[in-house]
Amino acid sequence: MAAADRPDELHPGSEDLDGADHPCAVLLHEAANGRFPPADGNVEFFAPDDFGTCAAVGFTGHAVVLTPPGPRPERPSAPFGFGGVHEPNFLLSLAGPGGELGSLDVVLVARGTGRAGPTERSPERLTETDAHDRHPRVLRARSHRRHVRVLGDERGLVAIGVGLVGRTELSVELTGAAPGRGVGRQLIRGGLAAVGRGQLVFAQVAAGNAASLRAFLACGFVPVASEVLIVRATPDADRRIEDR
Repeated sequence: MAAADRPDELHPGSEDLDGADHPCAVLLHEAANGRFPPADGNVEFFAPDDFGTCAAVGFTGHAVVLTPPGPRPERPSAPFGFGGVHEPNFLLSLAGPGGELGSLDVVLVARGTGRAGPTERSPERLTETDAHDRHPRVLRARSHRRHVRVLGDERGLVAIGVGLVGRTELSVELTGAAPGRGVGRQLIRGGLAAVGRGQLVFAQVAAGNAASLRAFLACGFVPVASEVLIVRATPDADRRIEDR
């Protein structure tokens, strides 16, 4: 791996994670800078974030579970930090009866470039738009992120918002362009240009979505973890997770 692609080569920013006081936010920040938790096979249980989001996060040989206080679910057959945290039966026990699981995602991180000035003209220049407000990607982003901004044009859209433990999250969707022509990469770079220079930006990509993974990697994102978001069934639950 080239030096420029390593997480520890990412340049520090002043606004990395809005929820930096949450222990999982600290671990993600450290991982983004190449400092991972010990590969000891263990798990740490923490409360959900301030938005009530639950999740199972896997690092290299270490795992983190965000779940409300209460009886711990039955242990998976494999060690938590070596794949057990994503075992289906364990995840279902976290969600509880009537709960829902998101997809198993690769968590990637890069830094905002802050390049999108008002007079700049390039294939990566994007402007905020409401043309995609009813698009499933935007509806999903607004169902589990806060302060969502939508940018785009006739090629596609970029959704940027505050997600798990206060991290800035970016997702993209092609709407009018054929895949395989570099448009996805242009949209990703346009999204990074809309975020402050040096600020951490996270993306979650389904593990089997090879095309999307390749596009994010080509734009400087590096993998730091895997995760499954969890919606626990509660009487007042009105947020749902859809497959990515």
